[in-house]
Amino acid sequence: MEKKFSGKVWKLPDDVDTDTIIAGRYGVLPTPKDMSVHCLETLRPELASIAKPGDIFVAGKNFGCGSSREQAPACIVALGIKCIIAKSFARIFYRNGINNGMFLIESNDLPDNCEEGDIVTVEVNKKVTVNGKEFDIPNIPDNLFEIIKDGGLVNRYKKLNEANK
Repeated sequence: MEKKFSGKVWKLPDDVDTDTIIAGRYGVLPTPKDMSVHCLETLRPELASIAKPGDIFVAGKNFGCGSSREQAPACIVALGIKCIIAKSFARIFYRNGINNGMFLIESNDLPDNCEEGDIVTVEVNKKVTVNGKEFDIPNIPDNLFEIIKDGGLVNRYKKLNEANK
């Protein structure tokens, strides 16, 4: 992951739970890629087929609430969505998202200051810019950024193990 990137906004509401992100009946599919075609199917049936790699989800509060289904962030990543900006995240989703290589940003103001289709520019540990407005974002610790940059926790450990051989 680069320290600066941009993506098209897809807006999502408050309280999107993990069952909405990926319904339990699809959890039996063999890979996150297979599951991703059903991502957010009950909320936005068209989204999985039109979202492009590099796009950004912008959501309200409590994104990822519900069960601690790790398939939820995994299928979002499989769509090519590497960043979600939300007013707040459910704690377990936040950590599962990072473990799957997703960059998650909490911003109380940005979701109310952009529309679907806008382009958001993220400068890691600095700011997010949309429609000429800048929003400060919290710093992400280096160890978590390394996990995200390496594509998730498993990939991070593989890289560290290779370096120690």
